[in-house]
Amino acid sequence: MGQRPYVIDQMISAKAIAARIEGLAREIEAEFAGTDKLVVVGLLRGSFVFIADLVRELDLPVEVDFLEASSYGDGMESSREVRILKDLRGKIGGRDVLVVEDIVDTGHTLNHVVQLLRAREPRQLETVALLDKPIRREVDFKADWTGFEIPDEFVVGYGIDYAQRNRNLPFIGKVRFTDENQG
Repeated sequence: MGQRPYVIDQMISAKAIAARIEGLAREIEAEFAGTDKLVVVGLLRGSFVFIADLVRELDLPVEVDFLEASSYGDGMESSREVRILKDLRGKIGGRDVLVVEDIVDTGHTLNHVVQLLRAREPRQLETVALLDKPIRREVDFKADWTGFEIPDEFVVGYGIDYAQRNRNLPFIGKVRFTDENQG
């Protein structure tokens, strides 16, 4: 079965994203001032563009690691079952940790990851999400920092995909299916 036909309407420009990341970096620096090294954990795959831009803005010593968790597969709806596909390479016990997520939707993935990482006893653990869809929340979880709150729209770009496409767009775009009003 093929993908439904769709178009992408720009929702958040590359310029607005860059400005917000600069602001987030200043807030994160204030929170972690004095750290000997901040372990920045990117949740793959959607956060890879965000984490790259964020760490370049941080005026802190950083170490980057990745964890891959999935609750979506190639679909548009969360399965609510979170699986860890790739774990961290390094130890985080006693260390300062920032978890970087692309989008908080139902909250299941980030909540699961935070519980998993807190069990490893970091000194401090905070979270940042580029996008937040609070209307879709099923788990009582809110990131410590959020780039943008968005409505219940299916979005792509800036690392976020639809069936592994559109991650390379420099902006956040709303997916509009062109077959919705036909037939």
